[in-house]
Amino acid sequence: MMLDYFYGQSGELFSYFRIPKALFQDSRFRQLSTDARTLYGILLDRMSLSVKNNWLDEQGRVYIIYTVREVQESLCCAEHKAVKLFRELEQADLIERKRRGLGRPSLIFVKNFSTEVSKMHPLNCANSNSGAVQNAVQEQPKPQCNKTDKNKTERNKPDPIHSGNIREQLEDYFYQALEVELLLRLHPDDEDTINNDLSRKL
Repeated sequence: MMLDYFYGQSGELFSYFRIPKALFQDSRFRQLSTDARTLYGILLDRMSLSVKNNWLDEQGRVYIIYTVREVQESLCCAEHKAVKLFRELEQADLIERKRRGLGRPSLIFVKNFSTEVSKMHPLNCANSNSGAVQNAVQEQPKPQCNKTDKNKTERNKPDPIHSGNIREQLEDYFYQALEVELLLRLHPDDEDTINNDLSRKL
């Protein structure tokens, strides 16, 4: 295969995943594998679609939905490796996954490691007069939805956290009754298999 050279500004024609340099230079992330750093860049890229689709939780935090299968496809790796990469990012506190019950993919919160949590998120309890978190949510501008961008969500469909339907309530009930949390703690590598199997049984 004979490939051509780059001339002038032709290298800027491609679209890129942006991986923060700090993941390679900061001593906190020295133990991260190159694949985990790459996955963080992919998740950061997906954040822009979530913002355009207004995927925010009740605290105004942007979340994404990116499954183990999508990681497998993006990085051309096996399921075990994809699960391991998610866990690696969680242990480095670069992402947080919120499990939602049977048959539903976890919500992923990509964390901003360049800021101090104590400075950015003051405690917001019922007796607090701060109200900082509420103001942050209220002042957030509604993004202009672009139909073209929505078509590029790679199977990401609007998936609000609270729909209030009976199926979700039943799933949550069975999730607790069947002690799925215990199964997931005992067999963390089989998270998707456990959720899918239980979903089919319901």
